[in-house]
Amino acid sequence: LWHSPELLSDIQDGYSVSGHLLVCFSSGYFIHDSLDIIFNHQSRSSWEYLVHHTMAISAFVSLIITGRFLVAAMLLLLVEVSNIFLTVRMLLKMSNVPSPALYEANKYINLVMYFAFRLAPQAYLTWYFLRYVELQGQGAFLTTNLLLLDAMILMYFSRLLRSDFFPSLRKGSAGRDVDGEKFLID
Repeated sequence: LWHSPELLSDIQDGYSVSGHLLVCFSSGYFIHDSLDIIFNHQSRSSWEYLVHHTMAISAFVSLIITGRFLVAAMLLLLVEVSNIFLTVRMLLKMSNVPSPALYEANKYINLVMYFAFRLAPQAYLTWYFLRYVELQGQGAFLTTNLLLLDAMILMYFSRLLRSDFFPSLRKGSAGRDVDGEKFLID
């Protein structure tokens, strides 16, 4: 997208070899990660990842086969940029780094990156699909997939906000997290 911004003018039929290879590689990663979760008996605790990976794999395979919506997939893969800061956040929490300033700085950077690389591209693609994509066949399948991803991303964003910015909303009366869940590996 950086080297060929003209691709953005044709989200449905734009094509680049590097974009195609990126989507193929990402599909392989999602398949590998799903198998790793299953074979290491983490399915129960990681079911949300399996749902997400299944949705990504099915969408990516459909566009690899048809050659359509490659640019949409490339835009969706921008979310991986924000994973850097989510992973740093998780590692800082797990290691109990004595510097709260480092966690605080990452917390705000993470919020900006989450918005810029997850929420904004997802919102743009949702708008685009609902406005311009025919809701039949592959278009209907990808739009449904996109709307389900919207729900997941908003759920994760709400967990992130509650955990990092509104911790008082997380705890119930018995000291348990709301709904008995852990939020983003707290």
